[in-house]
Amino acid sequence: MTGRDETIPALTPQNETGWQFVVYGDSCSGVPGAPHEATLAAVNAVVKRLRPQPQFICFPGDEIRGLTADVELLREQWDYWFRHEMAWLDQLSIPLYHTTGNHTTYDAVSETVFREVLSHLPQNGPDGQRGLSYFVRRDDLLIVFVNTMWSELGGEGRVETEWLHQTLADHANVRYKLVIGHHPVHPVNGFSGDYQRVIESKNGQRFWRMLVQHRVLAYVCSHILAFDVQVHDGVLQILTAGAGTAHRMPEDVEYLHCVQAALDANGLRYQVLDTSGEIREWLSWPLVLPPSESWAEFSPVDCPISVQDQTADWPIYACLSIWKITGRCAQSASGAPQTLVCGWNHDQSLAPFWLGLQGSENRTSALLCHAPERSPHLWLGPELTPGDPFELQVGVHSGMGPGGLLWRWNDESPWSSLIGASAWGAERVRRPQFWSVGHGSSGPADRAFRGENLRVSWHDQILQLQPSRTLRPKSLWRN
Repeated sequence: MTGRDETIPALTPQNETGWQFVVYGDSCSGVPGAPHEATLAAVNAVVKRLRPQPQFICFPGDEIRGLTADVELLREQWDYWFRHEMAWLDQLSIPLYHTTGNHTTYDAVSETVFREVLSHLPQNGPDGQRGLSYFVRRDDLLIVFVNTMWSELGGEGRVETEWLHQTLADHANVRYKLVIGHHPVHPVNGFSGDYQRVIESKNGQRFWRMLVQHRVLAYVCSHILAFDVQVHDGVLQILTAGAGTAHRMPEDVEYLHCVQAALDANGLRYQVLDTSGEIREWLSWPLVLPPSESWAEFSPVDCPISVQDQTADWPIYACLSIWKITGRCAQSASGAPQTLVCGWNHDQSLAPFWLGLQGSENRTSALLCHAPERSPHLWLGPELTPGDPFELQVGVHSGMGPGGLLWRWNDESPWSSLIGASAWGAERVRRPQFWSVGHGSSGPADRAFRGENLRVSWHDQILQLQPSRTLRPKSLWRN
């Protein structure tokens, strides 16, 4: 663990063309002596310790407490946030970019104040939203900052898409594309609900299709007090809302944090740093895998690779297990569960990992059970057509939290996260000692696969953020 006065090594690009930056949001501060002043200061202290310092910082909304009809009070909060709480930052050398948020642009008057206070931001947004939406082009990097709060669209949970589409098309030759907004598109930790928790579903789907169409690497957002990463049709949704609002965070799963990231020709790497400067989560994306035709057959007697127990001097790591599954679904309309792959231990606990089909629609489903006598958590994937042959790949990435249960059809298809309502993922589950294919832990009749020609191959590997790190590993998806 690093000391509070020690420098923190930043992730840096692995080649000459690349960027390194910091993202954090939702401090809800700007009030002298209020609790959030101290929590934001704790996160800022970590950012100040990074070496090298970031090339820029993105703050996806809710800088101040806001939500007041008193315009002068609103201006005072902004003034205190910039002149006192963020006075340490030299914005001439490290630009600070912002998005609108529900605490800062909740009506037409607060939008006006936002434009006034942040008049230094680029004024290249769509008609009516100058100063609320904008883009930044830095050589081979395009960052589009979208407004998920515009009053003229109806307010919270709505986002303009025509200007976004045109902006991305106009910069089609850019190597790196990021889009940053306040509200997530995909629910986080089970917090769903159009408008107030996520962008309204039809609007959100249209928005996401544009990100996929224009090969955006990631949508970075805030709003839900958590850190979360998911992937949908190959585009990451990275949510970071740990800059100060600690009192509403579930203590056992969430924490104050900032995200430091590096972007280069190999993709995106990030580290999530808590207020002690410790890496709590990290990811390197995209995944680098051998062709699935080279994967080994997954035999029921196989036990995935073993990793040494956690020690303070082992590099931080994650485990990735991926199964390629082929077969033909049964014609039966029965909705009883059917096992594809199951992992268990010889005790009285439920199986830590079960992957199969549920319901008459043959919905791909995964169950993780993290503790004895606790209910398993459920993740859902695609439906398979009864009577038809199928091929799909399902992965478990212990470094991605609940978004780390992944699926795709084949090697050429993009990855997506299975859909769940859990705040945790494989990092809380010890890897099973025993495995079966086509049936559950109680024998051949236990949730047996009712189709034909079931075959499973697999790939398993240990992932490292960078070999030089010697911090406590987070992953528990292991023997």
